[in-house]
Order: sequence, then C-alpha cells, then structure tokens
Amino acid sequence: MRTPRPQSSSDEPLRDGIRLLGRLLGEVIKECEGKPAFDTIETLRRSAVRFRREGRAADARRMREKVDQLRGEDANAVARAFSYFLHLANIAEDHEQNKQQRADTLAQTAPARGSLRGALAVLKEQGVTGARLRKLLADACVVPVLTAHPTEVQRKSTLDLHRLIAQALARREGELTGSEREDIDLELLGRITTLWQTRMLRESRLTVADEIENALSYYRSTFLPVIPRLYADLARLVEGEPRSPFAAAPEPLQPFLRMGSWIGGDRDGNPNVDAGTLEHALLRQATVLFDHYLLEVHALGQELSATRWLTQVSPALLALGETGGDDSPHRRDEPYRRALVGMYNRVAATAQALTGQDLARRPTRPAPAYAAPAELAADLAVLAESLAAHHGAPVARLRLNALRQSVEVFGFHLATLDLRQSSDVHERTLTELFQRAGVQHEGALLDYASLDEAQRVTLLRAELAQGRPLASPWIEYSEETRREMAVLRAAAEGRARYGEAALRQAIVSHTETLSDLLEVLVLQKETGLLPAPGADGSPARDGGLMVVPLFETIPDLENGPDIMARFLDLPEVRARVRGAQGGVQEVMLGYSDSNKDGGFLTSNWALYQTERALVDVFSERGIALRLFHGRGGTVGRGGGSSFDAILAQPPGTVAGQIRLTEQGEVIQSKYKDAEVGRWHLELLVSATLEASQAPRSRAASDEDAYMARYGDVVSHLSEAAQRAYRSLVYDTPGFAQYFFAATPINEIAGLNIGSRPASRKAGQRIEDLRAIPWGFSWSQCRLLLTGWYGVGTAIQDYLAEGAAGAPASRKARLAQLREMAGAWPFFRVLLSNMEMVLAKTDLAIAARYAELVPQKALRERIFGRIADEHARTLAVFKEITQRELLADNPALAASLRERFAYIDPLNALQVEVLRRHRAGLKRGTALADTPKPMQRAIHLTINGIAAGLRNSG
Repeated sequence: MRTPRPQSSSDEPLRDGIRLLGRLLGEVIKECEGKPAFDTIETLRRSAVRFRREGRAADARRMREKVDQLRGEDANAVARAFSYFLHLANIAEDHEQNKQQRADTLAQTAPARGSLRGALAVLKEQGVTGARLRKLLADACVVPVLTAHPTEVQRKSTLDLHRLIAQALARREGELTGSEREDIDLELLGRITTLWQTRMLRESRLTVADEIENALSYYRSTFLPVIPRLYADLARLVEGEPRSPFAAAPEPLQPFLRMGSWIGGDRDGNPNVDAGTLEHALLRQATVLFDHYLLEVHALGQELSATRWLTQVSPALLALGETGGDDSPHRRDEPYRRALVGMYNRVAATAQALTGQDLARRPTRPAPAYAAPAELAADLAVLAESLAAHHGAPVARLRLNALRQSVEVFGFHLATLDLRQSSDVHERTLTELFQRAGVQHEGALLDYASLDEAQRVTLLRAELAQGRPLASPWIEYSEETRREMAVLRAAAEGRARYGEAALRQAIVSHTETLSDLLEVLVLQKETGLLPAPGADGSPARDGGLMVVPLFETIPDLENGPDIMARFLDLPEVRARVRGAQGGVQEVMLGYSDSNKDGGFLTSNWALYQTERALVDVFSERGIALRLFHGRGGTVGRGGGSSFDAILAQPPGTVAGQIRLTEQGEVIQSKYKDAEVGRWHLELLVSATLEASQAPRSRAASDEDAYMARYGDVVSHLSEAAQRAYRSLVYDTPGFAQYFFAATPINEIAGLNIGSRPASRKAGQRIEDLRAIPWGFSWSQCRLLLTGWYGVGTAIQDYLAEGAAGAPASRKARLAQLREMAGAWPFFRVLLSNMEMVLAKTDLAIAARYAELVPQKALRERIFGRIADEHARTLAVFKEITQRELLADNPALAASLRERFAYIDPLNALQVEVLRRHRAGLKRGTALADTPKPMQRAIHLTINGIAAGLRNSG
C-alpha cells in the first residue's frame, strides 16, 4: 500500500469515491441477489463498522452470530460482497492518491520527495555536476524483476475490470455536464455489474503460460508507454530545457532502467518450468514487443506527413526512402512516409523471423529483417536528425523520440529473463555427467557428490580449462539431467536469437559453497552458453551467463562475503568479470527464507551486515557490486516502502546498481495502470540516484559511527530475537501442528493461484514449507508474526538486563534506543516497517483461528506465547517511539480502520467455513469432495482478505 498523505479535509473526496462505488455495488447486489441477501450483507456491514468505530463487543458478537448462520451460496454472496467492496475501496484510494500526487506536484514550489525533480535537486545541493550525473546514468542499472510467486489471488479478468473502473472514475473528475456525469455513473454501474457476474476464482491452477500472459499485460498497459516518457522527462531535467521548442531533443539516454523477469525461467522447486516454458516466455515477450513496434511505426507513418514542397529533408532520409521500396505515387513527395513504409516492412520481417507471428497489417513487399536493435535505432535516428535540422523537433516529440528510447531499452527481447535453479540440482546433474563420462578419481570412477569442497573446486576449475566436453549425445541420461541440459541449451539458443540481453543471469538458489557457483560455469560450458577455452588454453572471450549466488538463510548470509571473496580471487573468474561482465558482479539476497529461518529482526540485521561485508570484499578487488534484493509484499519478506528501503541501504551498496523483485499482488498494486506505475518507477530511479550520490565520505563516516555506537546493541538484540523466534517456530513441540490447524495453509495450497507447489516436500514440517505461503498464511489469520515476533522479548530483556558494553541503567538504555530510532536509517526503517505490521495485526481475530486447533492444551500454550510476545513488542515500540501506532500517519490509520470493518466479516466467515470443512475431513471427506459452495467460500475469503490487506504476500 502506498503511504497515504496526512489526514485533512481534502480526504473527503476519498470517502466520496468509496461511498459512490459502495453504493453502486449495493445496487448491483440488491438487483442480482435479491433484497434478503442484500439485507443480510448490510446487517453484517453495519455491525462491523459500528464495532470498529465504537469498539462495542456486542456488535462484534452480533456479526459473528450472523456469520455462523450463513450456509451455502449465502455465505459465498457475503464473501463476494465484502471482497468486492475492498477491491473497489482500493481503486478509490489509488485514484485519490494519484489525484493528490498530481495536485501536490502542481502546487509545490519545492520538488516532491521521491520525484525525479526532487532527486536531482538533492544531487545539485550535494555538488553533483551535470557531467557527473550523465556519467552516473550511463553506468547505472535499475531493474524491477517481475516474478510469479503465488500471492496474487485475483484473476486477470478481474484486474482488467478494475482498470476500466479506475479509468471511468478518473474521467468523472473535472467539469462535466449533468448528462456526462450520469453516463459515467451508468458505465460504472455496468462495470461493477460485470464484476459481480464474473467468476472471482480460477477453476484450474495457473500454468506457467498463464503467468507469462498475466505479466505481459503490465507491459501493454504500463511499462511500454511509461518507461520512454520517464526517460524523456529525466533527459530534460539533466540537459535543461532547450533554448527553443524547435531545438532538437536530447539524444536518448543510455538505458539504465530496464525490466527483468523470472517467469518461464525460474525452475527452483517448480517442475512445470522447463526448456519449453523458457522458449515460450522469450517468444511471447518478443511478440508483445513487436506488436508495439509495428503499431508505433505505422502510427509514425500517419503522423510524419511532411511534403518536400514545404520543407527540406536530409540526404540520409532521402536515401532511406529510396531503399524502402515504396513506389506509391501518392507518397512521392512525402519522404518520411516513404522511409517509414520501408522501415515497417523491415520491422515486420524481423517480427516474422523471430516470432513467426501472423501480422494484422501485412508489409507492402518483402524486405530484409533488422539484424539487431541497433540497425532499427539507426534508421529512427535518421528520421529524428532530419526533423531536427528542418524545424521538425516538435514533431519528433510526439511519438518518434519515445520509440527511439523504447528500442534502446527493450531491444528485441522486451525484458531480461533470469534462470534460477537450486544448487543441489546442479550437483546431481554434474555427478551424473562425470560418472557417465567415465571420469576417474584416485583409481576409481569419480563420485562427484562424495568429494569434499577443496576437491570439488580443484576438479571444477580443471574442467573449465578443459576443451573436451563431458556430455555426449549418445548417452541416455536421467530425466532430471536431460531437463537441466535442455534448459541451458534453450538459453543459448535464446541469446543467439533475441540477443544477449534476453538472458544474462543464472541465479543459484541455496548457495552455500564456492563450488555451487563453479558448477554452473561448467554446465554452461557443456551446453554452449560458455564457449570452451581455446586450443592454447586461453579463456573463452564470451562470459556466458553471469552466475549469481542467492544467499538466503542466516548461515548462508553470514558465509556469503567469504564465498564471494574466494570466487572473485580465482583468476579465471576475475578475468570473466572484468571482461564479459564489464567489471560488475551481482549478488542476490533472500529476504523470505532468512526471515523464515531467523525471524524479522535477525533477518534484517543479517542482510545489513552481509551487505556491508560485501562492499568491502568488492571494493578491495576493484569490482562493482550489484545487489539483487529478493523482496516480497509483506514486511517479513522485505516489503514496505522501496524508496525508504533503498535510502536505508549501507553506503556503497547501491552505487547506481540495483535489482529487486516485484512479486505477487505487489505487481498489481504498483503497476496496474500507467499513472500508478510511473510513480513507482520514478521512486525506484530517484531513490537509486540519491542513495548512489549521497556524499560518500560523509555517508561512510556516519555509518561507521552508527556501527561503532549501535552495532553491538543490534547484534545483541538480533541474537535474543532469533532465540525467541526459533524457540517458538522450530523448538516448540506441536508448533507445526498448531500452524497447519490455526491458519488456512492447506486451503491456500488448494487455491489455483500459481504454478509452483506450496511446499518443497510433502508433509507438515515447517522446514519444507516455502517462505511465501508461510507468510501469506500468517497474514490471513491476522497475526503477521513474520514482521514482529521476537523483537519484544529482545528489547524488553535488553532494557531490563543490559548487555556487555551497554549503558548502566534502564533509563540510559532506553535513551540509547530512542537515539538509534531517530538517527540511524536502518533502525528507523526497521521500526517503521514493524509498525505497519503491528497495525494490521489483530489478536482477537487470531484467537478465533486458534480455536481451530483441536487440542486445547496445545492451542492455549502456543497462542498464549504469541499473544504475550505481541504485547511485549507493542509495549517496547510505544516506549521507544513515545507514541501510539500510526500516530504520525493518521491517514493510513484511518484507511486501515475503514478496511478492517470489511475484512473482519471475511475473517469471521473464513474461520466458520474452515471449521465446517475440517469437520468434514474428520469424517473422511477430502477437500475435492467438500461441497462446492464451501470450497468456494474458503477460497473467496482468502481472496478478499488478501485484497484488503494489500501487501499480504
């Protein structure tokens, strides 16, 4: 959720928007479901609203009693009604924030924080010159990476309707006649009726192909139109306004903001991703991109109607027109159109060569395809230069400049697709390759899996220097090995077809050793991604895919800097990094698994310390560090404000280079339309620029002072918080049994929201459960303990007992923590993120979920511990900050209060239908055999609660 602006009288339009959409939804329900259903929903709504506003227990009891009486389709109607109200409230809130953001921009003399103009103003104050800024942008890399993690529970059909409703709501602003406003209200009524009559739930599990299409819809609506505009605005800010509107626009900026994707290439734990999905993802990305290019080139042909009778053109443009093959007598005097006909034919030929697609608008004649994006860019430059030289710069700004920037950014591939696989799969693959090749070790057939780390590193380095292959086309390998080799071969073919930018990274999940990274280099050599060394033993010139370690668990984060030091110290690796990788090496940090492993505070502290250590390792070796942040939607998985998170990074960790994942419902929240998407992309770029150019010596000096003054304190708190967290989650007998009973984790696994299984292995061990459904489940039952558990115990004990080197008195230790919260960005952002989670946590609702645990003693013991820790955490937060939750953000507090009145009935209904469903399981009824209305009610409530909390995945 974007942080709302402070509460004021101007928030009345938001309430008006919510009332309008809520009233229309009520009319639809009354018409479609009948007055009795409407009255039931309205009774529940009023009870929930009164309870949230007045806090009367009788209202909460009345609401629960009404929910408990619901049966069959009545329960589904209630679930749908409250879910859709939350969907519509989200639309109204986003619309009002877009409006307010625009109004603030127009009204402010000072640039808004987070805007491009604001970032450049900060850099100017810091003495950054225009030349230095251009150099920074030329070397920068900012990449949001879309992933298909299963926390987006809404169907694409629903999201499309949301977009149409938002567009109609936006058109309702401004000066309208009575009939115009009435027409828009009727359109809204029609859209909401369609929404009510559209199935909210998927009937079958998403395939990888479905996930690819869902992601591509955001390129059509947001990324393709928005990113070139953002570049144009930034170029104007960097270069300054031209002396004349007829002056040529600045040359396209070197592409630093690009898009990335995991969808179709992320194999870690997903058996549905293979060579075929990789090929399909690359094909569909290129198809969407060339559809865009063809439309834009055709539109340019309509726009650039200038005649030689009225303006001059450049010789290069005339030559381009002559080679285009357009012999229409109607365009003899229209050189731009003649050139564009030929260019359209070439773009069409390129599209057909790369994608085989049938074109809606066929070329006028055969033409050679463009061999690379640079060739298309060169032709577009001919158009731009001719226009600029002959009074046509304003014409170029209409469409041509944006298309030029698009070709620079998106190439022929649209988005860079990452490969990801677990290190243990690489190990098994190489073990088989060595064995089937008959490689000997100490007089016996080599068993790679049994070698120690030193032996593995020696063997792998020797294999990298070896010209002969290990794999043979004449040997039949296991299915797993065949799949792995096929994916890597498909990647090599994809790079050859769409360009090297189509695939750049191979991410190694569960990186624990140096050999985990070298294994991927050997596998690349075996599949043509990394050419074998020359006959003289010289290293291959092409570096293949960059091997990117993913450090996830707390031990892996602690070991990561040492692994990277040893990796970069290998001469063959350093030569590859300095050569083919341009002196940059990427490291990915996992927020989800580190949180699940060690808890909220320990995860954040381990990540912070690892980043600082990595800066030292890379700086000592003269290699640029690019961090890839594996953030999710929940605070427990690294969610929260991206802007604040980037600015709170340790000095030297950004330096113009950052990639971060955008996952699940966060993608929809941030990028559902052009206006919202533009703002979030601007925040990413602005934060990266500010973090990169904060005065380095001062920032490093400040950070060293913070660490010297506070580092031992946070280390002590982290150790205590981790003990408390692991004591509950991993060491408490029966905790897994409690978790599977007191959350809808099993029912989430049955919801068709993603292609990836919810657990790595069958069974009910916390260790085998994926971090994403783990956090999602705690959100559903309103505990959200991944964002706070352990902090209360750690701070309370520190205040009471102190630690080595701590101030002597409790009063002094409290003053120290308050000082940390005010001065140190790391600790301030940590508390801010925890505050948002605590504000969404509701122990009373969570207690009802605990009642689903059949063993009373287990239920009371574990929920009692959780409730006690929540009380401790809330108490220490208030004591440090000296305020109530969200007291400094009344707009967010008011928004949550309004939302809770509509989430509460969904939680009450979810508990009741889970109780009935599980009673059926005791009688031997499987979920698949549960009555359809009950299945739908469970899944509808999951959908609605996720929509209401917004960042629950």
